[in-house]
Parts: sequence; C-alpha cells; structure tokens
Amino acid sequence: MTNPTYRVTDPSTGEVLETFEHATDAEIEATLSASQEAYVSWSELSIGERADIVKQVGVLFGERADQLAETAQVEMGKTVAEGVEEAEFCQAIFDYFATEGPDLAADQPIKGVTGGKAMVQRLPVGPLLGIMPWNFPFYQIARFAAPNLVLGNTIILKHAESVPRSALAIEQLLHDAGVPEGAYRNVFATFDQISTIIADPRIQGVSLTGSERAGSTVAAQAGQHLKKCVLELGGSDPMVVLDSTDVADVATQAWDFRIANAGQACNSNKRMIVMDDLFDDFVAELTQKATSLSTFAPMSSRAAAELVAEQVQDAVDKGATLHAGGVLSDGPDAHYSPAVLTGVTPEMRAYAEELFGPVAVVYRVTSDEEALALANDTTFGLGGSVFSEDLEKAKTLAQRLEAGMSNVNSVAGEAAELPFGGVKRSGFGRELGPLGMEEFVNKRMFYIAD
Repeated sequence: MTNPTYRVTDPSTGEVLETFEHATDAEIEATLSASQEAYVSWSELSIGERADIVKQVGVLFGERADQLAETAQVEMGKTVAEGVEEAEFCQAIFDYFATEGPDLAADQPIKGVTGGKAMVQRLPVGPLLGIMPWNFPFYQIARFAAPNLVLGNTIILKHAESVPRSALAIEQLLHDAGVPEGAYRNVFATFDQISTIIADPRIQGVSLTGSERAGSTVAAQAGQHLKKCVLELGGSDPMVVLDSTDVADVATQAWDFRIANAGQACNSNKRMIVMDDLFDDFVAELTQKATSLSTFAPMSSRAAAELVAEQVQDAVDKGATLHAGGVLSDGPDAHYSPAVLTGVTPEMRAYAEELFGPVAVVYRVTSDEEALALANDTTFGLGGSVFSEDLEKAKTLAQRLEAGMSNVNSVAGEAAELPFGGVKRSGFGRELGPLGMEEFVNKRMFYIAD
C-alpha cells in the first residue's frame, strides 16, 4: 500500500497549495513517549481541573470559528457557513463534557452488596489513538477528544491526509487552551506507522471514523494486540415518509439534509423511501430544488466526485432515472451538481453502496411493511428516520429500524448530549452523550469489606 501524502488541495480548483512531510520513526517514538509521560500527570489532576481546561477548549472553538471555517473551505470544500456551524458544534461538545463529565464519571454504588460496600469507578486507561476523516475535520476530533480528555486519557491524533492544516489548527487550539502538549499530539503518520502505534503497549485503545475497509484493517490490528477499538464507518440511512399534508416541507427537510456538506455525511438520508401517493410530488419538489441551484460547493476531492459520478452513471445505464443534476465538472476541480435519482434497483451499485455525495435517491413503496423491509435491506445500520402525521404509527415503524440511531419526524437528532453510532457494518461503539464517557474507561469494581 502506498503511503499517503499529506497535502492541501483546493477542491474548487484542484490546485495543490501545500504539502507536509511524514513523521519520522523517531518522531513517532517521541510522541508515544510524550503521550505516556503526560498521561501520568494528566490523569493525576482532579477531574474538575481537567474539565476546566476542556471548557476553555470549547471557548476557543467559538472564538476561532471563522478561521477554522476558512481552513476547512480551502482543504475540503465546506462552505464557510457550514464550517462555522461545525466549529460552534465543537464548542457545544467540549462544553457538554466539561459540564457533565464529572457527574458521568462519578462513582456508582452497587446495591445489595453483603459484607461490605462496593462501587463501580470510572477511571482513565491511558494513551489512545484517534484516526479521523476529512468530512468534518473538527467535529470528528471533538467527539472523540472531549470525553477522553475529561476522563484523563491522552490522545495521539492521526487526521486524514487531505486536511493537515485543520489537524495542526486543532492541535494548536488545544494547547492554547491549556491541554499539555503530550496529552494531545497530532502525527502525520504513514500506514506502517499507524500499525506501529496500535501495536505499542503504551497505547490502550483506538477510535476510527472512516471507511469499512479502514475499519476492518484497524479492528484486525487492534484485536491482534488486544486493544479496545471504536469504529464509526459508513451509512446508507433510510428516510421513510409515510404520509404528509405538506409534502413541500418534508421534501425541503430531506433535500437540505441530503446536500449538506456536499452530501458527505455518514448519517445523511441517502435513501428516501416515500409512499406511492406522495412520491411524484416529493420527487418534483426535489427536482425543482436541484434545478434552481445556481452555485454549489465542490466535493472534497476530484476522486470523490468521480466515484459518485460512476455510481450514478451505473444506475442510469441500468435503467434508473436522473431527474436533475449529476453533472461532473471537466476538472481538475471537484464540482458535482446535486442530483435526484429514482428507479434504483438491487442490481445497481447505488442500491448497496454508500453514495457519499449530493445525490437524493428516492424509492417508491406502497405499504408500511414494504417501506420497513426496504429500509432494513442494507448492510449498514447507522441511523434512520420515519415521518408521519400519525405519531404512533411513525414511532411503531421507527422502533423496528435496524440502526444505532432512530428518529421520528426529524431527519436526525444531533446534539452534544445525544449518542452517535451504529450497528451492522456501520461499526460499533458510541460517541457523544453519556455513552461517550463509557468507551475508553476502566470500569473498576471497588469493594470495601465491613
């Protein structure tokens, strides 16, 4: 496997603006040593002292939102408005764990113990490795780093090769907030060096957000070395629309969520499953929105745009209907016009593969059971949603979605306090909310005899 090159490539032009050297093996060893050394002192602070520093991290995310957004725009094409929103979400995440973390990690008495007292303690485990993707270059780090820093773990962060400036900006932000340099270290590691870090006995766990292929590789390495891992992988989330007296409103929610971040979100509503009596109006609304777009952000890279174009073309070649959009620029930029696609069938790539780009795929169904069967006919299980004006009917169907996150009359519940994660090939483990404090922690039983 070819080692990655850390480079800044502006997806709006295809121009390479800056490159970064890989870490040397000596630098990797120094990072491991610094992370272990910092763990000793960082974990000895009270959880309140760590929470105060984590709180300041959030403050700086708010203060630097504009600069961070501009960096993300240059590196992966995110609009400035979306970049600011992402930075502000990071502020909320760090604030949540700084505020709630001490209580979430508090000792938990065990009832009914005879002959003494017992409790479950939640203690840090040591240095952790985070492997993060480019699509949300700040948020992905925040949801991993915030709870673990409060707990007392230390972090080595390997970011995506295409967002090195973002990686360095976050490292500087954390240090400016008071996180010791050894407690959070960015590394421009090669694939071989990642394997070395996972194998190192000082590393106690690894969290990866990325592709199924990357997740499988990292999980195998973590298992070989008896390391805990958390994986947040792909998704092909269903959005089931059972009924509506305002199709335009539901279609607007569907469209806005689908094209956000140029469609490059794991939990995006990639499969819209709509009842027959609403289908034509729903598709017409989406088509109108797609055709009325005069400008749109590029995807993260030329390769990403070409992959989505190939998946859509495969569907069209096999009989699907492209109602709007779906035009790939001549290059070398990464623009791909937001598309509306119907008539997708199982023999098409778009049916089973994740469409990680701005493509609204709409399926027609004639019954609740058909909608549910289609919603669950996927190897993924990240999230999903059900829309209906009959709340009980929507809740009943949403309870049967095979997903880690199920939503009723909302495209997705997203907040610092709401756990995020999936089942099936979407991975395992949870981030955010109270469950975000439960992954890389020593749940120690502490017993005191009478």
